[in-house]
Amino acid sequence: MDQVDARVPGAHEMRGHTAAFVARVTARSRLPLDYSVASLRVVDFLIEGLRKGGADRERAHETLFGLGAYVGEVLVRHAGAEWVDLDDRQRSCFAQPVGVRMPDGRVWNPLGRVLNRFETGGPEESLHTFYLTLHGRARRAAAWEDRAAG
Repeated sequence: MDQVDARVPGAHEMRGHTAAFVARVTARSRLPLDYSVASLRVVDFLIEGLRKGGADRERAHETLFGLGAYVGEVLVRHAGAEWVDLDDRQRSCFAQPVGVRMPDGRVWNPLGRVLNRFETGGPEESLHTFYLTLHGRARRAAAWEDRAAG
């Protein structure tokens, strides 16, 4: 875990890390990574492509981390989440140093969800479905009011 921690940005760095990842990925292709909820289908498609292409977890680590950061950032922008550094107990449970906290206080692990999607590949691991069934999201009206005020 310590070796991974040295390369992983903290919660305060995740927005910038995600933006840099999206800029790199979209510079090479016309992928519609626009931080919309619908773009999570693109993430599912990209992960499935990595799986079918025979990538192993180690070789795909950077891309999978970037996609996990992207999923987390979609939660931040659309579900009212915030990036948080995980405490020791959460790190042990999630095997990740950062996650997102929802408005109701629940902590989720988008980085781990992406790894699960890569490793199992089943439709039950869809990141788009994950978002749609996620507990603790901000109500739509409240999220809209916050964006309008800010």
